[in-house]
Amino acid sequence: MTDPIVSSSRLENFPISFFAMVMGMAGLTIGWEKAQQILGLDLKITPWLIGATSLLFIVLALSYGLKLALYRQAVVAELRHPVKLNFFPTISISLLLLSIAFLPLVPELARGLWLAGTGLHLAFTLYVVSVWMHHEHFKIQHMNPAWFIPAVGNVLVPVAGVPLGYVDVSWFFFSVGLLFWVMLMTIILYRVLFHDPIDERLMPTLFILIAPPAVGFIAYSRLVPVIDPFARVLFYGGLFMTLLLFTQAGRFLRLRFFLSWWAYSFPLAAISIASLLMFERTGVDFYRYLGFGLLTMLTGIIAFLLVRTALAVWRQGICVPGH
Repeated sequence: MTDPIVSSSRLENFPISFFAMVMGMAGLTIGWEKAQQILGLDLKITPWLIGATSLLFIVLALSYGLKLALYRQAVVAELRHPVKLNFFPTISISLLLLSIAFLPLVPELARGLWLAGTGLHLAFTLYVVSVWMHHEHFKIQHMNPAWFIPAVGNVLVPVAGVPLGYVDVSWFFFSVGLLFWVMLMTIILYRVLFHDPIDERLMPTLFILIAPPAVGFIAYSRLVPVIDPFARVLFYGGLFMTLLLFTQAGRFLRLRFFLSWWAYSFPLAAISIASLLMFERTGVDFYRYLGFGLLTMLTGIIAFLLVRTALAVWRQGICVPGH
């Protein structure tokens, strides 16, 4: 039987959005690292989670690299696509998240991953924003929360950047990410409120609305190690978005499975880590219960997503034209 991923016709349609899986897995890994730190326990799961996440990234990177070598025009088409374009920074974000995960274990490896991820993400951000500015075919209907992805990556930089000693660089990326979050949030709300509903395939990307304030809170806590009013604004902004989307759970549960379901994973990881960090800084038990509750939910969701994705690939529901 032909391999369901690497056969030539499937490879040509291998989507860049696959790297969202790495973001979800890395978020889960970092979340359990923080949980074990708070519990004062070593559950012996960190090496397995980091290993699985790293292996997934390597497999996806090699697969997409092969696509680039054999089907360059297919990659160019994704770079010019108004939605798929925004998933290219998931590659650099994956490197940044891996650097955060490796930081407590192998600092020098974390430094290398951080430097590669930061440099690549700057290049992606400049390219994506340039395309936004000089496009000839974008319409308001193309706008969806996936456009946040390039901005979210910038906000992530301080999480490992500050401990590694790159404070000014971290402030630069944090400022860029925050600036674009505010601007894009305005446009997305306009698109959602005054135009046709987001396509069913992209509905799960609404969960990305949680990520900028939640990740922003985590990053800001590295830059300013006190819970000041701005930190609270970021955390509670992310918490409100989480509550808002949870009240619409029925809508999301009725959706057919698409690869975009992985958009549920990283934002939930971000708000669970932010909640655990809030407990660590304030000592208020509510945040501990909230963080562990969200992390437990995230673990179940990712297990479910891994199974559904494997089945979809095997049944040729992914890596086919039009997906």
